[in-house]
Amino acid sequence: MKRIIMMVLRNLFFVPYGWFMLNWYAGHVDDYPEEKRYALLKKIDRRANTGGNITIKSYGTENIPSENGFMFYPNHQGLYDVLAILDACPVPFSVVAKKEVGNVPFLKQVFTCMKAFIIDREDLRQSMQVIINVTREVKSGRNYLIFAEGTRSKNGNHPQEFKGGSFKAAMKARCPIVPVALIDTYKAFDTGSIAPLTVQVHFLKPMYYDEYKDMKSTEIAAEVRRRVEETIQEYGGWD
Repeated sequence: MKRIIMMVLRNLFFVPYGWFMLNWYAGHVDDYPEEKRYALLKKIDRRANTGGNITIKSYGTENIPSENGFMFYPNHQGLYDVLAILDACPVPFSVVAKKEVGNVPFLKQVFTCMKAFIIDREDLRQSMQVIINVTREVKSGRNYLIFAEGTRSKNGNHPQEFKGGSFKAAMKARCPIVPVALIDTYKAFDTGSIAPLTVQVHFLKPMYYDEYKDMKSTEIAAEVRRRVEETIQEYGGWD
């Protein structure tokens, strides 16, 4: 909370404009192309990061597929995760977010601008419909992000189990799966510190359909988690 307050105070003159534009785009989302909406989100995000003493170090952007229609699968540390990836990622993407964060102010408007899908994990029928919708969207050339753990890790940089069901949409779409390793994103909002912070975002080499077509969803989940954990260990995040 302290860092969020600092983000606002250090952008005091920008906040009214940014908040107005964010709400305007969210309320007229179909009037603006995805690239323009994404550019606004990146502008707001980067102002917030600068004000919050957060530096994003991005690695592996060359691993992001050149053709749209892929899915990111990062480890999940907290509310800041999407904002870190948004800063680091040069191409637009959307997210599948759990309903618990779907109404959080600011994130609600961000998700609306991204045309995100909100999933209710306790409603099986609704969850299945989200998978169908994401599959259709990815096949049409949009990019999506899903947190395969389902909920954030309470153990810092150590991921929880990646759930096989989270990969169903990618499997149905036969799209590239891009593992993403996040390091220290939990420190942004969850430690109470406002000290300068460096966060790492690693885009790993994608798994293409030919690589995973004969694998079960649980096997894909385990392999993506293995690659993410390996990267976290390699770059010093295994505290």
